[in-house]
Amino acid sequence: MNLPNLLSLLRLLATPLMLWFAWHGLHDAFLLLMLGAWATDALDGWLARRLNQCTALGARLDSWGDLAFYTALSLGAWWLWPERLRGEGVAIVAIITSYLLPALIGFIKFRQLPSYHTRAVKVAAVVTAAGVIGLLLFDLGWPLRLATAVCAYAALEEIAITLRLRTLRSNIRSYWQV
Repeated sequence: MNLPNLLSLLRLLATPLMLWFAWHGLHDAFLLLMLGAWATDALDGWLARRLNQCTALGARLDSWGDLAFYTALSLGAWWLWPERLRGEGVAIVAIITSYLLPALIGFIKFRQLPSYHTRAVKVAAVVTAAGVIGLLLFDLGWPLRLATAVCAYAALEEIAITLRLRTLRSNIRSYWQV
């Protein structure tokens, strides 16, 4: 266990607490934990590369943490702000699909979740975070709609990588690296 893996594990463990906060209507606590979990997502990979602590376990923990976090974020936001989410339903479904479909295709092909961590996915995560924050805090829909396009591109790239690879690999910067 190293620091980057610990951060991914913390994100994974934060998700039940996020759901509990949302279920009990604790908006501020949910938002604070959401922001903290997003911070661990931003830091874990960066620290792993910086500290030369990239591991297969770390890549998997990061992917599991992301899947759990985005699931908890989606459910929690729906419980706390259903009226805001209804207005951006198409964008939200598109973003969720862009995260789940590449994972599903990778799982079908390789029998485990891929952990590519492409640049496009990293940009999509940042743009999605800005979109979610814009929607939940300020009732702005356009940042989330912008995130939809970025997420769709990232998903298509991950699907293309999965289709191109013969064996599963982690930490692929882009399709062109394959």
